[in-house]
Amino acid sequence: MLVTGHTGFKGSWMSLWLHAMGADVTGFALAPPSDPSLFDAARIGDVVTHVQGDVRDLDAVRTVVAASRPEVIFHLAAQPLVRLSYAEPVETYATNVMGTVHLLDAARLVPGVRAIVCVTSDKCYENREWVWPYREGDPMGGHDPYSSSKGAAELVVSAWRRSFFADGGPLLASVRAGNVIGGGDWASDRLLPDLIRAFEAGVAPLVRAPDAVRPWQHVLEALGGYIQIAEQMLAGDARFADAWNFGPSDEDARPVSWIVARMRAAWGGNAADAVADTGPRPHEAGLLRLDCSKVRAALGWRAALSLEQALDWIVAWHRAIGDGADARAVTLAQIADYRTLSSRLVTRSAA
Repeated sequence: MLVTGHTGFKGSWMSLWLHAMGADVTGFALAPPSDPSLFDAARIGDVVTHVQGDVRDLDAVRTVVAASRPEVIFHLAAQPLVRLSYAEPVETYATNVMGTVHLLDAARLVPGVRAIVCVTSDKCYENREWVWPYREGDPMGGHDPYSSSKGAAELVVSAWRRSFFADGGPLLASVRAGNVIGGGDWASDRLLPDLIRAFEAGVAPLVRAPDAVRPWQHVLEALGGYIQIAEQMLAGDARFADAWNFGPSDEDARPVSWIVARMRAAWGGNAADAVADTGPRPHEAGLLRLDCSKVRAALGWRAALSLEQALDWIVAWHRAIGDGADARAVTLAQIADYRTLSSRLVTRSAA
């Protein structure tokens, strides 16, 4: 099994989960994007075959795919930040678009690949700032370079599916998750990591868009959905070689201000109230929701954690690490707890 972007936040959680399931995982990525990082804290390199490389390098991508000969590929490598895409637009398109082209073309040339899951973003849609949630068939778009690059990556996936994989070869899906949050995210310029850094330092966090509404969800919700899609394709079900939304229930699409207040209450202690960030602010979407009825109908998938629970899990993760707990053990424990909760949800739904 190959995971690109395994040194990142989502990739680290995914690599640990797959290893816990008994998978032999090869990871391909740049060095961890932050210091500290979940990759280092949880010693992910000890449980995967770690290959450092860049998805912008076609030869390197071809080499790792040929050497690992995976049955399943999870493509998570990306430039994941909206505001950074304004500063580094060329790098953003090179990574998010051409990186996807490189991965898919390398997989096309290696026999034995059976399923590929390409992770894009809820921001791939042409956001009209309306109240209706976006469905998988809605137009791709994007005001900023990051969002546009994710829409373009979706078009790449669709083209490869129809041009090269329609009459054999791997089944290919794209997955679009909402704003993914969880313990071990130390990225810069993201709301939850910024809040935690401020709370730990005892300073007031800066918040730049308190009224912006996002589909917040715990990282395990999205990853669990990706794994289910891969399992269906690995079993040969071509219906799942398609695009899929994974997002929270409607009531968990909350404004930034709600997240800030709830996190401050959950953190307690000396957590300071937020102050407005009055610095330069390039355009970011103000309202974004996802329609997940397709995956609910096809898989019975739905969020197992409420947003309040997800935030409590994040606080518990960081509190435990701050008290000296082992990051890998804490992460694996939350994965195990989530798998239990989600399996109970499926059982109740079936009943």
